[in-house]
Amino acid sequence: MGAPVSIRDVATRARVSVGTVSNVLNRPDLVAPATRERVLGAISELGFVRNDAARQLRSGTPRAIGLVVLDVGNPFFTDVARGVEDTASDAGHAVILCNSDDSAQREARHVELLAEQRVHGVLITPVDTDAPVRRLRSRGLSVVLLDHPTDNPDLCSVAVDDRAGGRLALSHLITEGYRRIVMINGPESLHQARERWRGAQDAAQTAGREVEEIRVPALNVATGQRVARALLDRDVRPDAVFCANDLVALGLLQVLVREGVRVPADMAVVGYDDIDFAAAAAVPLTSVRQPRELIGRTAASLVIEETMSPGEHEHRHVQFRPELIIRESSRRSL
Repeated sequence: MGAPVSIRDVATRARVSVGTVSNVLNRPDLVAPATRERVLGAISELGFVRNDAARQLRSGTPRAIGLVVLDVGNPFFTDVARGVEDTASDAGHAVILCNSDDSAQREARHVELLAEQRVHGVLITPVDTDAPVRRLRSRGLSVVLLDHPTDNPDLCSVAVDDRAGGRLALSHLITEGYRRIVMINGPESLHQARERWRGAQDAAQTAGREVEEIRVPALNVATGQRVARALLDRDVRPDAVFCANDLVALGLLQVLVREGVRVPADMAVVGYDDIDFAAAAAVPLTSVRQPRELIGRTAASLVIEETMSPGEHEHRHVQFRPELIIRESSRRSL
């Protein structure tokens, strides 16, 4: 295989300067039509392929954005990433996906890698503190907080009102007549977990009721299975469980069904996120729906807008309202 065709080869074939070829590739309006056609003809004849990676490094304007999420195995973040990628692709940008796995150390490594790669901007759901955001901003990168609200006037954010979501879930269970309600919640360090618990407490206090919180270190199917076994071992079991996400709820449901627990007659279950698997569960799962792909599309639009027009960009804080989708796992009237 011969050496790749260079921009100099194209210039020689078209009988123009290397600068003229560069203008045809990057600023074609500066080149006379006849000359432009001659250069394009040479490009076609020689099979020249421009090296975008090298060009972007030279110009300092790479067409890539970073996306750092808490758990790429969670379908919620998969759908958010799909929204990000769709919008970025339409704008001619690639997406570099990084999974922090709820680890501040991994998050820090990803942040450094993205800065070294000179991405255009970064969308990030922080694990705990705002340290990664400060680090990215110190490198001159545009940052949008994803699924994480902020009142910082120097940042954009896209999130869902998780406190309202917690209220929706608990109010529904109380309205349906459940009295011994437990919430399986994530670590205190997660903003989403704190807000969903606050909303659950709001609803319980308004109704003059109490709700028990069980904190877990990870919000996944295995956690739901483990907590289900612990709840079944109690002398007095809860009659309803609100899970901080659908993965926990699906793990819980799996054990309850296998052990012959009637859902919702013996124990109701409500999840959060309304991932695709929720409606397809053995007992279709009631869940608090978030507009997952819309969150991703909105965040991507904001970071691309800021990087392309920094002088005109106005930082915005977008917050969507959640919606309760009621299914068989909690509705007593069925």
